[in-house]
Amino acid sequence: MVCVTSGLQAQKENIFFTKEKLTNKFHTIDELKSLNKGELITLYSERVREIMVILPYLPLANKPGVSMRDVGITETSDNVKVVKKNNEIADRAFEYTSNTINTLIPYADTDKIIWSILYFEEMIKEMRLGTNGRI
Repeated sequence: MVCVTSGLQAQKENIFFTKEKLTNKFHTIDELKSLNKGELITLYSERVREIMVILPYLPLANKPGVSMRDVGITETSDNVKVVKKNNEIADRAFEYTSNTINTLIPYADTDKIIWSILYFEEMIKEMRLGTNGRI
């Protein structure tokens, strides 16, 4: 069992990002207007997270589950360490960013939070579409 777990862990370290860190629903302005500020801040934070997670890898992958091997990167220990370290740092950075969001964004005007969510959702849609949707 240790070999299987170790193998799965190593395989996961070679993946740029997973589906769990991505937004699973997009909203209309009317849907957002029906939510309270706390719910809006949660949605805002989730979208910030996805953007933070995908941006470093955008030229390589815009879909979850893509590995280094999938894009032709040799899975050397150095390359695996780079991906693993970046993902760990991104998780820590998001913790700090989330704290900032939860502390400061409640002071923002609700309409501006809604605008920001809609803007981020459009960015995320564009990132997911990738170059295949443009060329």
